[in-house]
Amino acid sequence: KDYHKKAAAELCLLVQVETVEALANLAAILAVDGVDGVFIGPSDLSASMGRIGDPGHPEVVAAISAALGEIAAAGKLAGVLCIDPVLAQDYRACGASFIGVGVDTLILAQGARRLAQAFKPGEAPADKKTPAGY
Repeated sequence: KDYHKKAAAELCLLVQVETVEALANLAAILAVDGVDGVFIGPSDLSASMGRIGDPGHPEVVAAISAALGEIAAAGKLAGVLCIDPVLAQDYRACGASFIGVGVDTLILAQGARRLAQAFKPGEAPADKKTPAGY
């Protein structure tokens, strides 16, 4: 109700930092009026750092950790995508206020693999008996 009258007050503007250049300009990005937070994209950032396909590389992790701390210290929301539960907790300790812990395509693929495995010939689902007549 009354969305059009109060929408602007309820919006949150997050920007993404995914390159070495963006990290180098993080202070300037944080100073932009209206930016509520920064979300760090580890995969693209790792590629930009010459560590393509390795967002868990110590150099990348250190850069992300430092950035999360800088974002939080600026009083902004600090976010990151991290599917490693241990690393996600480390990022939380560095100042992350939100963490994406799943990737839609990976979740879908994992579910599809489990479903296919459950119905391979000669194998019944491990957690359920096959209903009579099926």
